[in-house]
Amino acid sequence: MNLLRRKFVKTATFVGAAVTTLGSGVLLPQRAIGAYAEAAFAAKDVSGALTGTLGSDQHSASDQVKLKAPDIAENGAVVPITVSCGMDNIEGISIVAVGNPVPLTSSFMMTPACEGFVSTRIKMGKTSDVLAVVKAGGKLYSTSKEVKVTIGGCGG
Repeated sequence: MNLLRRKFVKTATFVGAAVTTLGSGVLLPQRAIGAYAEAAFAAKDVSGALTGTLGSDQHSASDQVKLKAPDIAENGAVVPITVSCGMDNIEGISIVAVGNPVPLTSSFMMTPACEGFVSTRIKMGKTSDVLAVVKAGGKLYSTSKEVKVTIGGCGG
């Protein structure tokens, strides 16, 4: 009899904890992986992409934003991009391939504890400018670089 009571209490405690955890929303995927800016990634122009992800499309060129990208990308499917910025209060960094049908390639939201640095690989359909936009202190700062994409990886 004592064994049945222990098993019941153990099972009831487990079920109660599971229901409480699921009910509180702790295990929701949106909290685990972040919110998806659907409008920004569906935008067909640079203005719509920046407004959707950073809240504005009004950006000014800044020498504090550094963009490292190859001059020639032999494979447009994997173009390495690095963006760094030494500004304070960085809220986000977005990378835009201006010539792509859907220009926003990536967007990173940051907290004040983050360093202003991202490194990723983007996909480019054709030769175009790559635009790096940093949101810091409520304002947008940018820099760009033309990346030539060769056809078939032949280098010419």
